[in-house]
Amino acid sequence: MAGAGLAAAPASAVLSAAGGLSQAASSRYFVYVSFQGDDRISIFTMDSATGKLALQEHVAVDGGPAPMTIDPAKNFLYVGKRGSQEISSYRINHGTGGLSLTGTVPLQGEPVHVSTDRTGRFVLSAFFYQDTVAVHAVGNDGMLTFPPKEWRYTANAAHYINTDRSNRYAFVPHVDNRGGPNAIFQFKFDEESGRLTPNAVPMCSLPKQVGPRHICFHPTLDLVYSSDEQGNSATAYKFDRSAGTLSPFQTISTLPDGYDETNTCSQIQISPSGRFLYVPNRGHDSIASFTIDESTGSLTATGRVPTEAVPRAFSLDPGGNFLLVSGRDSGRLASYRVDQNNGTLTPLETYAGGSRPMWVAIIDLAG
Repeated sequence: MAGAGLAAAPASAVLSAAGGLSQAASSRYFVYVSFQGDDRISIFTMDSATGKLALQEHVAVDGGPAPMTIDPAKNFLYVGKRGSQEISSYRINHGTGGLSLTGTVPLQGEPVHVSTDRTGRFVLSAFFYQDTVAVHAVGNDGMLTFPPKEWRYTANAAHYINTDRSNRYAFVPHVDNRGGPNAIFQFKFDEESGRLTPNAVPMCSLPKQVGPRHICFHPTLDLVYSSDEQGNSATAYKFDRSAGTLSPFQTISTLPDGYDETNTCSQIQISPSGRFLYVPNRGHDSIASFTIDESTGSLTATGRVPTEAVPRAFSLDPGGNFLLVSGRDSGRLASYRVDQNNGTLTPLETYAGGSRPMWVAIIDLAG
């Protein structure tokens, strides 16, 4: 079954790992999945005890919705639209998880990643094909203001942008293809003005064919991790929080020994506890898992589980108990339980999805 057929499944029905139908329970977790090929965002509920999903509604979003982010207060969802080259903002209903469009701003390129700064007052975006990053201010109504505070050239293949926990620095990985510099650009970020300034050390360069694509920050320690698109690996970095610079100290493969077929890595996430790390393999079609040493930050591979074809987007739930991944080519969503002892994943159920799922975001709206 492929995208369009899956989307036609009944709202309450899920396709279990054994192939049968089951009914999903309601919860206070809400899951948002953007389907670029269907011009929609689908909203699911997730049972926080079992990880089961139930489809709540489809929200029409024209223009090819792809990357998404939610502000720290969980009041607004922002979606980058790659086809129409826009960012739209939606108000989140805390009672139902529903979305209401509040506004749209035009861009000068195709956004591949969006995030908010740690205050929620700015939306940052990266533009792979336009060699650029941008910063937009956010009004009290959640709408982005135009023109942007920043529209800054970096280099080809900018794939991600986010600020560190202190909100003083911003980082932009660039992969090692299409002329990308194979480096993470390092900026100072002014949380009052939204302006970016190249750091004294403007980039962290990596060995050839590593290709940092996305990064994540450890929740409590001065550590950063990247998923490496061309290197089929994860890299660990020491983070100097005074200087705002990264220093790589370990790179570890996401693939099994002896695997020599085509593969690239996509996104990366760290568990809320800071104990586990996950990176999807596109080609091997698996999720690689790692444990994180609590004193050194070093990674130890704990294996990988098969998943949907071309796993581009995924997310852990807010408690770090479940992982949900979307298959770009299969159109389906697959869920896994996280073993809290070692971080390994156990397959649960597979769900109807849609055409070209591009982003998965899960939030807890309790209270």
